[in-house]
Amino acid sequence: MINIEVCANSITSAIAAQQGGATRVELCDNLNEGGTTPSHGQFVLAKKHITIPIFPLIRPRSGDFYYSDVEFEVMKADIAHFIGGGCDGIVIGILCKDGTVDKQRCSELVDMAKAAGISVTFHRAFDMCRDHFEAMEDIINLGCDRILTSGGKSSAIEGVNIISHLIKEARGRISVMPGSGINEHNIADLIHYTGATEFHSTAKMRVESQMEYQNDHILFNGFGGEFILEITDSERVKRLLALANA
Repeated sequence: MINIEVCANSITSAIAAQQGGATRVELCDNLNEGGTTPSHGQFVLAKKHITIPIFPLIRPRSGDFYYSDVEFEVMKADIAHFIGGGCDGIVIGILCKDGTVDKQRCSELVDMAKAAGISVTFHRAFDMCRDHFEAMEDIINLGCDRILTSGGKSSAIEGVNIISHLIKEARGRISVMPGSGINEHNIADLIHYTGATEFHSTAKMRVESQMEYQNDHILFNGFGGEFILEITDSERVKRLLALANA
């Protein structure tokens, strides 16, 4: 059985993920920036409206994965908040300046999760590490349950060989979950070449804003996407699962 985790950027996407048959939701915000920590409201409403596991992303800002002391305190506060709200897992990743896993800080976050009895995914900060096999051993030793990775490339299909080797080297000690660019056209090949049993996808679609008046003389986000929304498509989730388990 192949499972699909959906990266949901809103309560709307989280509901669609469940409707499509997703195994769990990684709840986040700001997908165009690689994802950041979701708001209190998004999490509370997700807990209210869906029953599948919810894993909030713990990432206080976009950019690199080397964090200041105060940013680390923000991460711990967010984890405490989500644990208090009943999250099922967290998604983390902190690196040192030299491109290695920040074992000391990550250990603190993992300890918080394990004390609460919830799961931990190490996110695609992994793909920015200097040595993916060294990083995987560090992450296993930390006690994480899975690694989300594109094999150090821009997409999982580009990193398929590295992902395959990581899964072989893991020898069942940790789940290696391919993510980035997972779609209906490549999931069957990724399963065949990697042997992965769970995948991560936004399964998103673009929808037009329902605003009747649209001021076209101003850009809020720098590229003119104010009147286009990106949300998870439940039908795409269903198709991914059907193709994965054909």
